[in-house]
Amino acid sequence: MNEHKPEILAPAGDKQSFLAAIAAGADAVYAGLKHFSARMEAYNFSTGELAALAQLGRKNGVKTYIPMNTLVKPDDMDSAARLIDRVARTVKPDALIIQDIAMIEIAHQAGFEGELHLSTLANVSHPKALKTAAELGINRVVVPRELNLDEIKEMAAACPENMSLEMFVHGALCYSVSGRCYWSSFFGGKSSLRGRCVQPCRRLYGGAKRKEQPKRLFSCLDLSLDVLTKPTLSIPEVTSWKIEGRKKGPHYVYYTVTAYRMLRDNPNDAQKRKNAMELLELALGRPSSHSVFLPQRPFTPLDPSNETGSGFLIGITKQEKNGKPYFNCRQELLNGDFLRIGYQDQPGHQMLKIRKSVPKRGRVSIPVKSKTRLKSGTKVFLIDRREEGLVQALKKLESKLSKIKVADKTSSSLQVKLPQYVYQHTERVARHTLQRNPPKGKTKFGTNIWLSLNALKRTPRPAVSKIWWHLPPVIWPDEEAEVQKTIDICLSGGGRNFVLNAPWQKSLFPKDDRLRFHAGPFCNVSNPLAVAELEDMGFSSAYVSPELAREDFLALPSASPLPLGVVLTGMWPLGISRIIADEANLMSPMYSQKKEICWVRQYGQNYWVYPGWPLDFSEERKVLENAGYAMFLDIQEPWPKDVPEPVRTSNFNWDLALL
Repeated sequence: MNEHKPEILAPAGDKQSFLAAIAAGADAVYAGLKHFSARMEAYNFSTGELAALAQLGRKNGVKTYIPMNTLVKPDDMDSAARLIDRVARTVKPDALIIQDIAMIEIAHQAGFEGELHLSTLANVSHPKALKTAAELGINRVVVPRELNLDEIKEMAAACPENMSLEMFVHGALCYSVSGRCYWSSFFGGKSSLRGRCVQPCRRLYGGAKRKEQPKRLFSCLDLSLDVLTKPTLSIPEVTSWKIEGRKKGPHYVYYTVTAYRMLRDNPNDAQKRKNAMELLELALGRPSSHSVFLPQRPFTPLDPSNETGSGFLIGITKQEKNGKPYFNCRQELLNGDFLRIGYQDQPGHQMLKIRKSVPKRGRVSIPVKSKTRLKSGTKVFLIDRREEGLVQALKKLESKLSKIKVADKTSSSLQVKLPQYVYQHTERVARHTLQRNPPKGKTKFGTNIWLSLNALKRTPRPAVSKIWWHLPPVIWPDEEAEVQKTIDICLSGGGRNFVLNAPWQKSLFPKDDRLRFHAGPFCNVSNPLAVAELEDMGFSSAYVSPELAREDFLALPSASPLPLGVVLTGMWPLGISRIIADEANLMSPMYSQKKEICWVRQYGQNYWVYPGWPLDFSEERKVLENAGYAMFLDIQEPWPKDVPEPVRTSNFNWDLALL
């Protein structure tokens, strides 16, 4: 086995975690700024703070990557360019991690000379997609966490020269596929694609029957590949092992980095492997699993009967005679330890800092911070701690950091230059209906159908050329050959219009001037520069992201080089997943404790989670037409007989400010 050493890429959500990554021997650290980060709930950094830390990192042989991996709204482009300009001059990061293809051009205009890494949020999920990403100038792709080892090998085999792959080895798992989750946004305007997810998937959900106990049907265990990382040492294209956790503390960062460094450097040393496993047990994460990584032994990383909060279970609350809560700790608590009392959706949930050491089985009183009573039996978790050795290591690095001087403030007046074109609204306004099978009767131009072999069989050959064929939002490596076969059959039958739901899907088609490509709504288009990139790629039109707010919708057409469309009505998914809990019943209603309803339908390998009410922008159609939108899409989805008929509709974030 020709082993190579992938870098250990550590998360840092604050200064102490960044220093812990250096102390533990990380090769690179990814750390977000106050804006354009997909983990906006982390502390994150100012440019001055990160500039000093990055300089300290360089002195210790540690690279710095900056995630700027959110969707870019129309009014974000200039501020993103100015931030990258300042970052390039002060922080001098080795790479930017991006999601929105507009960031490629913005980075170039800002003079950024480092690498561009494509976030897992961009959903590059099948081998041929890598070619298109490379053509756009991407140096590295972060592959989805849903891939197993064989599929990662397939991605590696297709990896273009001068491109590398990054894979997650540890940390939190999302239920939905990255870049295909609108749950938080649809339920409350906090977009995961903008780094504001409030994790509605981790709530309790129950069926319609009152006797049915609510469970965490969509809340995932953590990922921990631990010893299973060894086979990836023989895959040279995998150049980075990524640890998730920018909202975690320095204890977690130090222990996980140390453990994976030991596993990488000593893959055949049984004692070192054992030591690494012990360190991971002490890292204070959620209960973990290998997830689907082993193709011969896939594991669904869901345990609905248990809570999946992060941290080490340290005790269970009781009540004194006067009603005040307390617990007896199962392990020694140290001065400075951080505890979490209960879960976010439980009464009395709070954080607690230990001010002095408490021996094992010692009693800890819990202050009452609200009128909400903390129930007996509430679980208490140790979520962060400061061991003496770690404290001393951080102090030494902090002393060195204090001697590094950087500019307090930097400014930039950079403005994005859009391609020069004259906007002409030449395309006729059309209303399209997207459905699973061809309509009965005569097929018209503008008929939209999800592409499948079954749909092609049901379509009369003369009608194939009239239909707009939609590709799925996610294509997995083991599906690529079947999708390619379906496309080839469609092309041979005269298919000419294809709606791609990821820009990378263009790699599945031959170069043919007769073909017309349209960017589907799952491409998450949200700004004119992204549309310009799509035009350069050969797209003829684009549907914008349905989660935009009113002002964002209305700002796009007049600055777009292509005709634009919107999803006008229909069932838009909360999320798309590759896994489902055994306890989750398909096509049945599931209610959260906030009375939100959802249901799940399976298509191929994927599970589509739908809300209990449809999207409906029909009242805004005239406004959208006047703004310049040319295409309006109605998505038809058969309604399950067991799910209550909707009594409301949603205009998503139209009336909200998308944060």
